[in-house]
Amino acid sequence: MDNFIYQNPTRLIFGQGQVKEQLVNQLMLFGNKILLVYGGGSIKRNGLHEEVTTLLNEAGFKVSELAGVEPNPRLDTVHKGVEICKTDEIDVLLAVGGGSVIDCTKAIAAGAKYDGDAWDLVTKKETPEDALPFGTVLTLAATGSEMNSGSVITNWETHEKYGWGSPLVFPKFSILDPANTLSVPKDHTIYGIVDMMSHVFEQYFHVQTNTPLQENMCEAVLKTVIEAGPELVENLDDVKLRETILYSGTIALNGTLQMGARGDWASHNIEHAVSAVYDIPHAGGLAILFPQWMRHHLDKGERKLVQLAVNVWGISTEGKSDRQVAEEGIERLEQFWSSLGAPNRLADYDIDDSRIGEMADKAMARGPFGNFNALEKEDVVAILNAAL
Repeated sequence: MDNFIYQNPTRLIFGQGQVKEQLVNQLMLFGNKILLVYGGGSIKRNGLHEEVTTLLNEAGFKVSELAGVEPNPRLDTVHKGVEICKTDEIDVLLAVGGGSVIDCTKAIAAGAKYDGDAWDLVTKKETPEDALPFGTVLTLAATGSEMNSGSVITNWETHEKYGWGSPLVFPKFSILDPANTLSVPKDHTIYGIVDMMSHVFEQYFHVQTNTPLQENMCEAVLKTVIEAGPELVENLDDVKLRETILYSGTIALNGTLQMGARGDWASHNIEHAVSAVYDIPHAGGLAILFPQWMRHHLDKGERKLVQLAVNVWGISTEGKSDRQVAEEGIERLEQFWSSLGAPNRLADYDIDDSRIGEMADKAMARGPFGNFNALEKEDVVAILNAAL
């Protein structure tokens, strides 16, 4: 494996009732003026907004609010948040929502301490030198953004969508109460399952050797989600299943699985290009693209695909070639995601071949990509065409 240094400064606070027990004490460490950031209103419908604001008001915090963060958080919303932070002299931010809300909050936190346009930080034209502190109250098991330093922001004016990150934008704390995910509807529960599995796949496919523990941990997370996911989709009010999936999503992308091995991340880059053009759900795009990325890499990654098929899906190798086993593993993944209700073709989002070249160009904006096997434009076009 590669040499590595690991540090994750986020305080993870997990379990039922922890918002009431911990939120005020955690925020008091960072100041009195708070910007509360949230999405389209689900936290008002399920009562979490009232619970949080009551706690903050009773504790004497001065609270500003930024509502309406999009599922693919947009630069315009980041700009609004930065302006509030500067105008209201915000001390600390609180993201209450899923990964999109947290990603947006990360960009606001860094942008509030930067004199230029926050887009400079997202495009890596400039490197953040400071950021406001922030905490999170997670409401959706999916992205792992509650315990990492990554963020994805969309510039809808230019139809660009990029991932970025900085050690300065780890959440100071994240409160994960599985009860706060009980109101997540079926489709978003499915997307969350796809998203966290995709994060594990991205780290599983790497070129480093002597990484048995990392690979075993990846396989354990995948098998846990494969076991609990279908049960949860059929029993959305089961808090124990919500708890299992919630914790799985955090472990899937908090850095634990990638120590000593650099994951691929090409499928995410292609999906970012697709949703930059069509604004589709991120995990929906991943459900369509990841199996096609695997097929495209049968020659390069057959050994790893066989390992996945056998260790995760339990596929027998008897009387089969490695190629057949690998292909059967990909088919099982497609069948599993489809059985949950995830899409499996770009046509499911009314996407045809008319803008494939445009999407491929956006994916190639920073040159060849993919750490398992670098992709060129013709590879991206082939994957997109296979996904139609």
